[in-house]
Amino acid sequence: LVDEETLYRINAFDWEQGFHQAMMAGGFDAVIGNPPYIRIQAMKEYAPEEVEYYKTQYIAASKGNYDIYVVFVEKGLSLLRPEGRLGYILPHKFFNARYGEPLRRLISEGRYLADVVHFGDQQIFAHATTYTCLLFLEKSARDTFHVAKVDDVAAWRERASDSSALNLVEGDLPSEELTADEWNFVVGPGAGLFRKLQEMPIMLGDVANRIYQGPITSADTVYLFKDYEVINDTQTKVFSKELETDVLLETGILKTVVRSGNIHRYQANPTAMVLFPYEVNDQDAHLLTAQEIQNTYPLAWNYLKANRRKLEGREKGKFKDNEWYRFGRTQNLGLWEQSKLMIPYMVTELSCYWDNNDHYYFINVTTGGYGITLEGIKNYAYLCGLLNSRLLDFYFKRVTTTFRSGYFAANKQYIEQLPIRTIDFTDPADVARHDRMVGLVERMLELHRQLSVAKTPQSKRLLQQQIDLTDQAIDALVYELYGLTEEEIAIIEGADDA
Repeated sequence: LVDEETLYRINAFDWEQGFHQAMMAGGFDAVIGNPPYIRIQAMKEYAPEEVEYYKTQYIAASKGNYDIYVVFVEKGLSLLRPEGRLGYILPHKFFNARYGEPLRRLISEGRYLADVVHFGDQQIFAHATTYTCLLFLEKSARDTFHVAKVDDVAAWRERASDSSALNLVEGDLPSEELTADEWNFVVGPGAGLFRKLQEMPIMLGDVANRIYQGPITSADTVYLFKDYEVINDTQTKVFSKELETDVLLETGILKTVVRSGNIHRYQANPTAMVLFPYEVNDQDAHLLTAQEIQNTYPLAWNYLKANRRKLEGREKGKFKDNEWYRFGRTQNLGLWEQSKLMIPYMVTELSCYWDNNDHYYFINVTTGGYGITLEGIKNYAYLCGLLNSRLLDFYFKRVTTTFRSGYFAANKQYIEQLPIRTIDFTDPADVARHDRMVGLVERMLELHRQLSVAKTPQSKRLLQQQIDLTDQAIDALVYELYGLTEEEIAIIEGADDA
């Protein structure tokens, strides 16, 4: 319970008193609105008591750093009479976000969901980038709910009264299938195939030993260099964004970085370097002492000292100690110099690169992505082929979140759900499929390496033709491995337009 003084300070509205007649009649017939979209991290700065109040009063606010709109949904639902209906325009992020789990549970257990109009990455509000939907709830329990996906907001606004003219992807789904788990509403021709893949017993999270993000420096302007020139084995010229000048550093203290926009299916193009004041031995990284850096990398030490005030000032002085030059977060530092799969974070299609011995690094998640080491599946090439297939791209795009210009987020929570067809090594036919996949992927990697150094338009064209044919062979093999029918293959082949 909240004391009267706190209620007064946060100016809590008394619905029983303010709308006495409606509440005595059991609630409102309808609640409609556009609730505010504010993360509580922002609210903590000016209304900390209000944030704490919501946590004690609302189920939807009980998990993590929620967005305030989830509270409005729960409150609006509580104000409805038994036959009442709620309609909001709000972000669809809570469908998949961890903080949305309590609200998803509340709605699914009450079977309140009636309709969803999903706008995907289409923008509704001028001068604001938001990813929204129309959410309709009914206070009485329902057996089914309706989902419509809009890919042309302008046409939808003009002809909203005539859904047949909009060519919407839509359909009804059973309420009993709705749970507190992530909501992935797949309707239309691909719905059956999606459920078939969803029911497979092994996911990427089951076969991965680790799915880990890149190091976090907490000062990329100091450590990360997007412009660089390797002078020789001992020295590299970099442009420091922090100092706004070129700096000469020892090559040995720099690591090669791949950024999210420069890694694609079967290929990675390193475009940055990071100053890495650590030594890695057998996947274990330890911070070099100040004396070790000064003795072995004097140029780098002088550069770090020039940025000491900036580095010590991170996180309100948390780094003001003898190890002021360390990275902001030390998890996963030693995991990059080994065989691994690399999946970029922001993609237009699911992409994977098998880094067998390049020892490439990601920095952060949003500008990099995830590294994956495997357990059970020993051959990385096999899994690389699956992850780059059109089939798993089809699945991935139906469980992830969308962004403008056709981009998708390859968060850990999404990629770990990818269904993986494992190999029965006691079955000669399965072993043969596995070996075919490995051969095709190794060929694909080599073709991309050749393409990256090809000089003439003719050689580039011939190599691209071979890449396209090999890609088609990999997709065909994946369809065989997953047991797809001709009708299901046709769905995948036409999914780019879905």
